[in-house]
Amino acid sequence: MNELFQYMGGLFRQFGFFILLFTASNTFAQQSAQTGILLKNLNLIDGRGGTVQANTDILIEGQRIAAIGRGLKSAGARIIDLQGKTVMPAMISAHVHVGVISGNAQSGTFFTRENVLAQLKKYLDYGISTVQTLGTDRPLLYENGFRDSLMKGLLPGARLFSGGYGFNVPDPSVRKESFMGNLYRPVSAYEVPGMMKELNGLNPSMVKIWVDGSPQTKMKPAIYQKIIQEAHRYQRRVAAHVYYLSDARQLISSGIDVFGHSIRDNLVDDALIAQMKARKIPYIPTLALDKFAHAYMSKPNWLEDPFFKAALEPGVYEMISSSSYQNEQKASAAAVRSAAAFRVALQNVKKLHDAGVLVALGTDSGAFPIRAQGFAEHLELELLVEAGLSPLEAIRIATLNAARVLRIEKDYGSIEKGKIADLLILDANPLENIQNTRKIYAVYRVGQMVSRGPFSVE
Repeated sequence: MNELFQYMGGLFRQFGFFILLFTASNTFAQQSAQTGILLKNLNLIDGRGGTVQANTDILIEGQRIAAIGRGLKSAGARIIDLQGKTVMPAMISAHVHVGVISGNAQSGTFFTRENVLAQLKKYLDYGISTVQTLGTDRPLLYENGFRDSLMKGLLPGARLFSGGYGFNVPDPSVRKESFMGNLYRPVSAYEVPGMMKELNGLNPSMVKIWVDGSPQTKMKPAIYQKIIQEAHRYQRRVAAHVYYLSDARQLISSGIDVFGHSIRDNLVDDALIAQMKARKIPYIPTLALDKFAHAYMSKPNWLEDPFFKAALEPGVYEMISSSSYQNEQKASAAAVRSAAAFRVALQNVKKLHDAGVLVALGTDSGAFPIRAQGFAEHLELELLVEAGLSPLEAIRIATLNAARVLRIEKDYGSIEKGKIADLLILDANPLENIQNTRKIYAVYRVGQMVSRGPFSVE
């Protein structure tokens, strides 16, 4: 009999445990259901190019968008009234650099975990939820799962896709600790397969090549053709640092996948446009690069803007606002050349976009201290509008188009049911004035509010 009682008692204890487990699970499910966020009464720019959806609601459950529409309700969801606010997708920048600037200097020695994280936080504060670095990363990024954690959004700041170590021409004057000191620099095409095999082991999002320069320093076609061939053998796409129309023609015939900069010496012609469209080659214009390169010949209208100054590394404002720096720029042949290149770049991006080439946001911010991370992306939108695109087109370039270049459009780049809730909430409508993207009310990442903009107080 005692054995029977013990047996029955054991059954009751097990049954009680399962009841407790069920109750706990049910409670957790109820709590999870109550963690939803319902954004009400907002004006929606969904990133796909359509008109603004006024007085719209967005229901977020967990990390994803559960519903979009008017008059949405959800029991237990936290309601946030965004009357008068405009919501757009958080931006994506397909060409940046991180960890190589500090203060008003540039060096590979600045590539530390702390510096990388600080700069990714800056991007996120400016409403850029995802960035791709192209070619200047360092081994530290791949140690102890650091890059993978950044790419998956497991660490604070913008998620990061890395192009690893790029390919450039041999240059014995470049020291290992310099900004571009960790690049592959093949002397001949025979060296490329081993280098590409090593790079492929890092799982880069793209392979970056620098091909332009003077005739004496240009990458030889035989070398970049081998780079493209080897990259494709590993199913890796290749993005080209390009300037000259003649180089662009050769690169297209060699199988290039992405143009990482504008063509700036001549206007593109119909033949090149047709080739780009046929081969579906995206174009990342980096207009801000050329603007920054000549803007300080005078005082640009953003110089005293707090939104700009907050993006700068310590000491940079003092450098660029000094009369000596501006006088140097006025006398600089490179600055004059950049001003002319910028005018060509504006015409080319308009022509390519109107012809149906996929244009995506990228700025080359973070490569030099004057290319202010975060601010550069908002400036790029303004420059796209200056080129003749509409604000709606510029926003699509900075969101869904950039996601398509990174091949992450299934989850990112637009505000649609089922996608990750990366949102940029604005105090004013950027379709009325593209500079209104700078009036940041809040930044959401994976369904949670993570920033109030660059002036957030920790």
